[in-house]
Amino acid sequence: MKDIRQPARHRGRGPGRLAGLLMALLVVLGLAGSTAIAAPGGTAQQARATVKVPARALDAVAAMQPSWNLGNTLDAIPDETSWGNPKATRELFRTIRAEGFRSVRIPVSWHDHQSTTAPYTVDAAYMSRVKEVVGWALAENLYVVLNVHHDSWQWIEKIASDHDNVVARFNALWTQISATFRNQPRTLLFEGVNEPNFSNATAAEKTRFMDELNTSFQKVVRASGGGNQNRLLVLTTQVGTPSQDLMDDLYTTITGLRDSNLVATVHYYSYYPFSVNIAGGTRYDETARSDAEDVFSRIHHTFTSQGIPVYLGEYGLLAYPDDNHPSRIERGEALKYYEHVGHLARAAGVTTALWDPGFAYLNRATLKWRDPGLFAWIKSSWTTRSGTASFDRVYLPKASRIAAQALTLNRNGTTFRGVWHGDTQLAEGRDYTVFENRLTLTATALTRLAGDRAHGVEATLQARFSKGLPWQIDVITYDTPVLSDATGTAEQFTVPTQYQGDDLATMESTYSDGTNAGQTSWTPYQEFNQSFRPDVRNGTIILTTAYLKALRDGDTATLTFHFHSGAKVKYKVTKSGDSVTGTAVKAS
Repeated sequence: MKDIRQPARHRGRGPGRLAGLLMALLVVLGLAGSTAIAAPGGTAQQARATVKVPARALDAVAAMQPSWNLGNTLDAIPDETSWGNPKATRELFRTIRAEGFRSVRIPVSWHDHQSTTAPYTVDAAYMSRVKEVVGWALAENLYVVLNVHHDSWQWIEKIASDHDNVVARFNALWTQISATFRNQPRTLLFEGVNEPNFSNATAAEKTRFMDELNTSFQKVVRASGGGNQNRLLVLTTQVGTPSQDLMDDLYTTITGLRDSNLVATVHYYSYYPFSVNIAGGTRYDETARSDAEDVFSRIHHTFTSQGIPVYLGEYGLLAYPDDNHPSRIERGEALKYYEHVGHLARAAGVTTALWDPGFAYLNRATLKWRDPGLFAWIKSSWTTRSGTASFDRVYLPKASRIAAQALTLNRNGTTFRGVWHGDTQLAEGRDYTVFENRLTLTATALTRLAGDRAHGVEATLQARFSKGLPWQIDVITYDTPVLSDATGTAEQFTVPTQYQGDDLATMESTYSDGTNAGQTSWTPYQEFNQSFRPDVRNGTIILTTAYLKALRDGDTATLTFHFHSGAKVKYKVTKSGDSVTGTAVKAS
């Protein structure tokens, strides 16, 4: 669903001639203590800023924490609103600043607004629009990171086969950007290129191309003079990947340039199976935690411990949250990720920029958070730790007598304070017990909390700790989901499903010979939303067209649906031509 917003009204007329001359004088002088604001008609003026940028790059980047991405806007292809977001406004940046962010990354795709032949001129109206948006952000006392974004795969990736034209165009682009923003304050940073990859090139060639672009970017900007002589410049690894070899390459480039105003950047979207829910990655488990710990340890060792600042230009989860689709990742597991990454980044001295595509965090039409509770956890992670538990749900089977349920506490350096139901503190000993890190909710308390035992959430508890946010625990009554036989086509097939208070976690898919069935051949666990997705409202599980068309004709696939309660339910699917038949498997 596209986010629809009424066009902004034109602003009123600006200051008189004398005021304009004074502002022009400030621009000529290039005063360090100034910041850009938007004037009528989208031109830029200068005004006294309240942001004082530290001289040392490491301190300046630290002052940018936390940061936020204006994703899928000026980087959208071909135009600003093409990917469903409204046009950026000054009110948007005012909101971001008020919510605690100190910097914004403004990704920009230039390809559709730049000539593809020499002298590779950028459309003046587009450059003016970029300048206007940057000016609004600066006017709200935000640091701004301005970059070259999807050009990386639109034309820069062809550097191996079209080297001279790509380099000439890249240099021409940065020459024009540098000239346009030459007199902007040091709160504006330039980032050379986003997630560059180079097709049809060897590993050694890719290393050489990355160094060439980073070096050329630095030289072009510095040669433009003015405020660009000491502007902070952000240099990346290939594809923004934080692997040790690629960060070593970037370290070599940065130290070789002998420029004290350089910043390293990488991106982090967690351990891939967890980030998209594939290969059984339904939990933020030890593997996912170790992945994050290893990444930030490498970043610290390679850069920040050596005095090189790091701007984590994008972080989040690749498929969560998504306001347009069912949640691939269980909410509590996602909260653990954000809490942990916030802690690791602080410990490593890394400034983090949340990637927001517009359908995930901030609703660009209302300027309200789509999930205020989620944002509260992200915000808390900037300054402190919060305790969590092994899960945020306790499932009570309706078909059997209620028994005590145990969770493992992850104290994360905090002290456990107790369990609350609303404003009422539960009684330790009677309602719950704690032994080391094991929290056990008693059968007595759960029976009381379960109420009428209807399917679904019966009560929500809070495990509170000495600092940070409380960990919510839903008490849920459920029965094992029931699936029914069905017929359909390879274009449309759904499994009738009585969820009975449970939620779908993942799906395994195999043939009788043990091979994996579906479009993901390397794992039996298919990708959530890409191969299957729940439709709780209509009582079905949808098998996608892509998944069904990937099945072998006439060969029955056995599906195992895993639910968050721990329940597993089997189902068989056979595709014959365009016809699909589904059969429920009775529990043994």
